[in-house]
Amino acid sequence: MKRTIFMTIAIAIAAFGFVRYISGQANSVADVTLPPDYREWKLISVAHEGGNLHDLRAILGNDAAYRAARDKTLPFPNGSIIARVAWKYTPSEENNKVFGREQSFVPGSSTNVQLMIKDSNKYASTGGWRFVQFNDGKRAEEEVHKTCFSCHEPVKARDFVFTRYAP
Repeated sequence: MKRTIFMTIAIAIAAFGFVRYISGQANSVADVTLPPDYREWKLISVAHEGGNLHDLRAILGNDAAYRAARDKTLPFPNGSIIARVAWKYTPSEENNKVFGREQSFVPGSSTNVQLMIKDSNKYASTGGWRFVQFNDGKRAEEEVHKTCFSCHEPVKARDFVFTRYAP
């Protein structure tokens, strides 16, 4: 009797783990850390995001991601990591005094850092990418990461990457 109960519990635990794995929940961000050298990566592009976000962004890539973006290689190779660093879009009072009007904007306070990590086998359920966000250097809650892939689906033809290399 004890053995039957034990086996039933073991099967239930294994089934739960398998369901989590195939649903993509096994791809937890708990094991992802912010690479210490990401600010040294090469610049792929910059952007200003309007609307509610109203920020300035630098899109950086490790060597694999930078080469793929520069050479327009799709899909990005496994091991590619793209970092998006964002700051509040802030008028520069100092610069605007020189210009005599408000026309100069600079990065203000940091908002967050987002990573896209390419492993087409491990993250197959999200187009081969793992999406992770850091706020003040700390990984955001798991719920934040579950919304990323749906935003990137419209650019599936570009391997889910919005940014294009800016020479």
